[in-house]
Amino acid sequence: MKQIATMLDDSPALLEEKIAAQQQQAGYAMDPYFYRSQRVYERELERILYRGWLYAAHVSQLPEPGDYIQFELGEDAIIICRDEAGEIHALMNICRHRGARVCQEQHGNRKTFVCPYHGWVYELDGSLKAARAMEALEGFDRADYGLKHARCCVYQGLVFINCAADAADFEPALDTIAEALRPYDLPNAKVAHSQVYQVDANWKLALENYLECYHCATAHRAYAKMHSIQDVEDRISDLTEAMLARAVAQTGVNGITLNHYQAYSASTEFGADVYHSRYALYDGFLTGSDGGQPVAPLMGQFTGYDGGAGDFQLGPLCFMLNYPDHCVLYRFTPRGITATDMEIVWFVRGDAEEGRDYDRDALTWLWHHTTLEDEFIITRNSAGVNSHFFEPGPYNPAYEHLCVDFVNWYLQALSSPG
Repeated sequence: MKQIATMLDDSPALLEEKIAAQQQQAGYAMDPYFYRSQRVYERELERILYRGWLYAAHVSQLPEPGDYIQFELGEDAIIICRDEAGEIHALMNICRHRGARVCQEQHGNRKTFVCPYHGWVYELDGSLKAARAMEALEGFDRADYGLKHARCCVYQGLVFINCAADAADFEPALDTIAEALRPYDLPNAKVAHSQVYQVDANWKLALENYLECYHCATAHRAYAKMHSIQDVEDRISDLTEAMLARAVAQTGVNGITLNHYQAYSASTEFGADVYHSRYALYDGFLTGSDGGQPVAPLMGQFTGYDGGAGDFQLGPLCFMLNYPDHCVLYRFTPRGITATDMEIVWFVRGDAEEGRDYDRDALTWLWHHTTLEDEFIITRNSAGVNSHFFEPGPYNPAYEHLCVDFVNWYLQALSSPG
C-alpha cells in the first residue's frame, strides 16, 4: 500500500465543508481530500460500500456442499459457502466469542468452521454448533451466537452480497436487464481464469478510470483499434446503427440490443445499479482478442457474431464486457485508502475445454494487457492527485459523463444520514 501524509486537521466539519464545496463544482474532478482522508474512507465504508450490492463469486466456484471462497472488502472478510442443502450463504468471518477469524484459507472445502482461538465450531449455514465449556455461563444459548450474515443474491450464476440488513432486493433491478444478460447462459458457464491486479491507488481513481474512455486512444492502443466506444458518439453512429440492425439476426438472440441505464443517480434503489448497452466493434473485429478473432466457442444462445459487445454494470463496483464467445467481469474492491484490488474474471462456455476449445493466453491477452496499462496510469494519477499543488479540472462532457454521474451520486451518498 502506498503511504501518504497523514491529515492532522481532519474533522466532521471539514468533511461536510468539502462535500458542499465539491457539490458547487459540478462537472469537475474531485478535490484530493476525497482520496486521502481516513474520515472519508470510513464514511464510504459505512454509507456506500457496506450498503451496495457487490459481486462475490460465481456458482461454478462453489459446486459442492462445503465449498467456500472468501471475499475481502477493506479490513473485513466474508465467507461465501454452500451448505449441505445446496444453499449459498455469506458469513462474516468473525467468531462471535472474541472476534478471531474462523477461516484462514481463501478457498477450499470444509464441514465446519472452527475458531482457532477457543475452538467454537460453526455449521456451514453459520449456526453455532459447539462452544467449548460455555455451559459455565448461565443462560448461554448457542442459537444466539451464530456467525453474522450478509445479504446474498444469486442471479444468473453470479453471487452478490450486501452487508446492510435493510438493503433493497437486487433481483428487481437485475430483472430489467435480464433479456440482455440471460443469453450468455452464465449459470452454466465456467471461470476460465481470474486474476487480481493490486493497485496502489484509491478505489475511486480506479473506478473513474473504468467509467470513461477519454484515455483509451492514448493509453490502450490495442483496445482502441477495435472498440468504437473510444470515440465520440456522432463519429460512430453509422457503425453502431449498422451493428444494431443486424444484431438479432446474426447472434440469434432477441433482446440483445436492449439499452437500459439505471445506475448511480438513476438507480431506483441505493446500491442496486444496473446498466446495459451494446456497442460496435470496428469493421473486421468480432471479439475482444489480439486481432479481434474468436478465441472460444460461442456462449449460451449465441449462433454467430454481429461485431458488437454487451456492456453491463452489476452493482456500483462491478462491470462486464460480454463478447459472443467469452465474457469479461471487472470487480473493484477497496482495500484501504490507497489500495484497490482490480479483479478480472474470464468466463467461457461450461463445456469448453482448455487446450481443445480455447487457449488461456489468447483468451486473456487483451484485457490482461489493458489492465496492466490501466495500473500504470492509475498509479500516476494517484501520485498527482495527492500532490499539494493539484487543482481539479473539468470532466470532458462527451467522454466523462459517467464520471460526473458517479461523483454526483457519491457526494449525495456521502452526505446522506447513516
